[in-house]
Amino acid sequence: MNKIFLHGFPLLSLVIGCAGLEPLEMREGIYGKGIPVITRSFASKQLWPGDTWKVYLMASDPDGNMKNIFCVMERPGVRYPVGITRIKEKDRKEISGYIYLTTFADPMARLNFVNLTLTVQIQDMAGHFSEPAIFPLSIHSRFVQETPPQGIFQERDLGPIMIRLPVGGRGKK
Repeated sequence: MNKIFLHGFPLLSLVIGCAGLEPLEMREGIYGKGIPVITRSFASKQLWPGDTWKVYLMASDPDGNMKNIFCVMERPGVRYPVGITRIKEKDRKEISGYIYLTTFADPMARLNFVNLTLTVQIQDMAGHFSEPAIFPLSIHSRFVQETPPQGIFQERDLGPIMIRLPVGGRGKK
C-alpha cells in the first residue's frame, strides 16, 4: 500500500503543483485572491470525424498567475480522465486563442454519431478555479465545423486538449 502511495505522490504533486500542498490562505498570500475568469468562449457544436476541434477561449486573471487549463470530456455513461494543458508564463495574465482536440477519421464509423460534452476551467497558482465553460459536441460524417465569430479571438494555439478519445468505439481503447 505504501509503495502505491509513494509512487503516486510525485504524480499527484505534479498535477496539484507544489503550491497545492500549502493551505489556501498561504497560497493566496503569495499569489493573490483573484480568481481566473473565462470572459468569452466558442466551439463548434458539430464536427466531421477526423477534423481537429478548436475550442476558443478568452480568459484573464487579476493576479496574472493562470497556470493550467483543465478539461473534462464526457459522453453518456463514460467520463474520460482529466486533461491538463499548461499555460505559458507569458500568458498568465490574459489568454486569447484556442485549445484543440484531434479526432481520427474512422473508416469503421465508430466515431460517427458520437455526442460529447467538454467542460473547461482555468486554474491559477493559488489553486482557484474559474467558472466552467461547457461545450457540447456531436461528431458525424455529415457535419461541418463552424468557424468562430470574426475579430473576437486570436487565431493562436494555446495547446492540445490532453484527452485521448477511443478509436475502438463504445469507450474502449
